[in-house]
Amino acid sequence: MQDVIVVLPEILIASGACLLLLWQSYAGGGSGAISLALLTLLAALIASLAAEPASAFGGAVQVDGLAGLLRPWMLVVMALALLYAHPDLARRGMPAGEFHALALFAGSGMLVLASAASLLSLYLGLELLSLSLYAMVALRRDEPRASEAAMKYFVLGAIASGMLLYGMSMLYGATASLLLADVAAALQAAGEARLGFLFGLAFVVVGVAFKLGAVPFHMWLPDVYQGAPTASTLFVASAPKLAAVALLLRLLDDGLGGLQADWRGMLAALAIASIAVGNVVAIAQTSLKRMLAYSTIAHIGFLLLGLLPGSADGYAATLFYAVTYALTSAAAFGMLLLLSRSGFEAERISDFAGLFRRSPWFAFVMLLVVFSLAGVPPAVGFYAKLSVLRAALQADLLWIAVAAVLFSVIGAFYYLRLVKTMFFDEPVEQGGLEAGFGARCALSINGWALLGLGIYPAALMAACLAAVAG
Repeated sequence: MQDVIVVLPEILIASGACLLLLWQSYAGGGSGAISLALLTLLAALIASLAAEPASAFGGAVQVDGLAGLLRPWMLVVMALALLYAHPDLARRGMPAGEFHALALFAGSGMLVLASAASLLSLYLGLELLSLSLYAMVALRRDEPRASEAAMKYFVLGAIASGMLLYGMSMLYGATASLLLADVAAALQAAGEARLGFLFGLAFVVVGVAFKLGAVPFHMWLPDVYQGAPTASTLFVASAPKLAAVALLLRLLDDGLGGLQADWRGMLAALAIASIAVGNVVAIAQTSLKRMLAYSTIAHIGFLLLGLLPGSADGYAATLFYAVTYALTSAAAFGMLLLLSRSGFEAERISDFAGLFRRSPWFAFVMLLVVFSLAGVPPAVGFYAKLSVLRAALQADLLWIAVAAVLFSVIGAFYYLRLVKTMFFDEPVEQGGLEAGFGARCALSINGWALLGLGIYPAALMAACLAAVAG
């Protein structure tokens, strides 16, 4: 029974997903689907906040500071994503019940990743998340672009899973245990005989880099972002980033911390390549979804910078960056959905022309989103980038920090181009916005959160430090 209590949030999410499938079968989805999904997330959030530190299932699940921080934030970002996406589902004729059920199944995988303490639970959580996202991308079966995007996502995701699983099998072969604590202990006892661990590390880093979309394993990400329905892209681009950080910290810190000198060089190369390619290629994009995809690649690079020193401060900076980026990304794609209507999908930069004249408030919200993505104060993205750059300096990687700043300045061009389009171009569309009251309120709160966390980041940073202090 104690084991069940430890994983109660995961059980609640999975049970809610099954109820949603029944709802879709017998009631046809509708507004009840979003209500049931949000109630499920609320119940899981309460259970997560009430959870005490504990382990379960023979140490395969560990509710510690990291899980205590990430699980509530995952649920909050998921709730925002579902609120933004729900109106778009009806416009596109997508089954709301199935979409929300897939989102909850993906959420259960994310929660498993956040509290995983063994290679097996890590892999199970990752695959539950990935398989749900593949189906979500392909949910609109009559759209060729979505089918193509889902196929690319699935094939390359399968390659990444194979790489990761092979690396995990090598670690298991070297330690005869699946528990991350045992892997760390065996690594420490191995001394200089680390060849098997190094081979396993190489495959693990490649597999995780594929899942993250880091350069040079990024080829699937722009096509998936552009081809998938915007509601699916919104979900893929937001909450799963927190799960990816959980996967990185569990594997590299909890399990392979003894190889920090080896994986630091790998992550440094991935980070600077992602920042460079993401920011440079994004300049040439006219599709806002593809631009945000390359922006995501650049942000993945920044996210990796915080891991380089292998210290609590660096890990806290990465957690802070992941949480704030998930909120920012949700708001960015939420704005795309806000400007869409029946028969028209806002997917291009030109679709934001004259937004200030149509809706000054939401033009201001989008301005906060853009400033956060670009790292311009007072939005929270500035402090997030400052934190990970400080971590890179702590690792004596001055050249990487300087290069990251230079490419951020280059990247500011395409962000400011969007600001110019919103505030100074003539509007292409006339009239107000058609979004519902719930989406408008959630987007407004999201925008204020980006500003508030930028002005007062200390509380969230302290929570991130506490999460990794143990």
